Amino acid sequence: MSLITKNYQFVRNSVYCSYMDFNTYQVKARETAGYPDLGNNFVYPVLGMVGEAGEVAEKIKKLMRDEGVFTPSAVGDETKLAIKKELGDVLWYVAQVAAELGIPLEDVATHNLEKLASRKARGHIQGSGDNR
Repeated sequence: MSLITKNYQFVRNSVYCSYMDFNTYQVKARETAGYPDLGNNFVYPVLGMVGEAGEVAEKIKKLMRDEGVFTPSAVGDETKLAIKKELGDVLWYVAQVAAELGIPLEDVATHNLEKLASRKARGHIQGSGDNR
């Protein structure tokens, strides 16, 4: 039994969590998934993730172009809410890609922080390349 399946069994009856970890989110998000060949299709959620990330970028671009806003403190509450919704969509698709590959979302987050801490400790937090 996979970790994702175990987490699903643990949280499937919970409607709302006051505290939600990444794996709980992944299980809850998976319950709302409905796309072609669910469980054997990582292409669909990857394309969705990229599309939603583009929508976040589009909202930021319009802030710069239409309102001259270049700092977070100048972003209004309505725009923050719109960006928050798009970020939620990005997160949903990230969770689906990870689920399709059998990777618990918690592992993605933990691995990312470990990678960044290692880079910082070695003085390679900036730059480019996966293995710096």
